Amino acid sequence: MHEGKQGIKVGWGEHGEPQHTLTGKVHPLRYRRATTDGGTYFFTVNLADRNRTLLVEHVGLLRSVTREVKVRHPFHIDAMVVLPEHLHALWTLPTGDHDYPTRWALIKAGFSRRIPKGESVNKSRASKGERGIWQRRYWEHLIRDEGDYEKHVDYIHFNPVKHGYVNLASDWPYSSIHRYIASGIVERDWGGEVRRDEGMGFSER
Repeated sequence: MHEGKQGIKVGWGEHGEPQHTLTGKVHPLRYRRATTDGGTYFFTVNLADRNRTLLVEHVGLLRSVTREVKVRHPFHIDAMVVLPEHLHALWTLPTGDHDYPTRWALIKAGFSRRIPKGESVNKSRASKGERGIWQRRYWEHLIRDEGDYEKHVDYIHFNPVKHGYVNLASDWPYSSIHRYIASGIVERDWGGEVRRDEGMGFSER
């Protein structure tokens, strides 16, 4: 993670962990998975209220909570982007470990506990003492192969452009693309043209 425009912290760092290496040409992009034998999963996680912008308002808190969970339950963040009301992430878990639900439950709970109350809570959530910050369900997909991995990394990094927040993927501060640029895996002007993501099964609303 480093300082971007106007001192905004950019990226989603994985200091001290294996970094991806470039194979072949930069265009088209070719990535390799983290150097572990565990499964790699793509996730889409949404706020309950898609009109709120809590994730970028409190992105430092989200980053801190994620880091705390990673210490207790290790995993590698291959790619990640945080938008105002949802996020996409690509994780690789340790060998033989498939317990991503616990990790997400801890991240969501840790974030919710530290956010000032003010959201609307329905009767079902209220009866269980739940906050109304996150959608209960999230989308997960087990990465099948290198091609599937590459498509999901690209999708994550292009997402802010897709939603009209920026013209270039590198202009969005809350994205792991800055780590990829710093490592020489992608060029800074990547993701500035219209791309087709239909039929990839990302469950994006």
